[in-house]
Amino acid sequence: MKRSSWTDYQKEIADDNYYYARSCIRQNFFPGSEKVFLDIVGRDLGRNIFDDPKHTSCTGIGYHSDVVPLETIMTVVARQFALMSEAGYENFTSSCITSFGIYTELLATWEEFPEMEERTREYLYKATGREFTKPKNLAHTSDVIFHHREEIARKAKRKLINTYTGEPLKVVEHIGCHYAKIFPKKGVGGSEFPYVLAGMVESWGGEIVDYPERRHCCGFGFRNYLVQANRGYSITNSHKKLESMAPYKPDFIVCNCPGCSMFLDKWQYTIAEMEGTTYGQNGAGIPVLTYEEMAGLVLGYDPWELGMQMHQVDVEPLLDKMGVEYDPTAKYLGKNGRFLGRPQKALVNSCIEEAIYKTSNRR
Repeated sequence: MKRSSWTDYQKEIADDNYYYARSCIRQNFFPGSEKVFLDIVGRDLGRNIFDDPKHTSCTGIGYHSDVVPLETIMTVVARQFALMSEAGYENFTSSCITSFGIYTELLATWEEFPEMEERTREYLYKATGREFTKPKNLAHTSDVIFHHREEIARKAKRKLINTYTGEPLKVVEHIGCHYAKIFPKKGVGGSEFPYVLAGMVESWGGEIVDYPERRHCCGFGFRNYLVQANRGYSITNSHKKLESMAPYKPDFIVCNCPGCSMFLDKWQYTIAEMEGTTYGQNGAGIPVLTYEEMAGLVLGYDPWELGMQMHQVDVEPLLDKMGVEYDPTAKYLGKNGRFLGRPQKALVNSCIEEAIYKTSNRR
């Protein structure tokens, strides 16, 4: 008899009509990803999605850092749901992994303790005069892209293929802890075998890299990083993952959490400065992409329109492998054409950096 437990880790994901909640930290780390998500869903896939200027942070970082009380965050989340209802939507999709975990946690809390839901409704009405309806469908934005992955594959301008060798690109997928480790049945595949990113990679021609620390945390952990004295713990976790994946020579890392994307990218520069160690090829780092950037490259978007110049680890080696055409001189130009400045590179020495930039500039 076949095991039926896998069905417990599938989830219903709405096909259309999304109320979109942005991420407070993601707009600072990788702002292009949220913009391109709206473009992919609304323009490329032809779905209805509403980007509401009235919504606010869910205050999840403050909650997990013991700054924001439970009653406060419940009222803030209730307001988000009220805004969704007022806009005429039932399907709520969150850009932030922590927000997704918060919404999932509070819906579960209200289910188990209805008196807390009633108290939240009272708080919300007294504070704003609003009433809320709980979402019919709650999904993370990576769930939405996963749900439409085959349609994206049909519209693809390029695949996750190394154009030099014809082989699938080797991809490390990293799942944010708050996506499926808190409530495993709320994430596609659960906490041990999450498929939300792996499904995208496989549908678009890439190959998933399995390695010993595949499910290890990136180390963000809020209080691990917000308290300066704890940051050694944060970088140690990322270091452990990078050391474990490096022997498998991945072409890039893809994440569905804004914090994970930022830390696995930025800590590579820090480790290069501290130890003189890099984990990619030719002395460079391993590029770290968001799933929207990965989808955007597959659909033919310009990498600088995707915001990939915001990365600490240069993405040009990956772009070259995929056969992506790009203008290297436009990488650090703003909307008005002014030079924005260039970040420090995750490279072990300037000679390697010079060689890489000469290669890129031949385009």
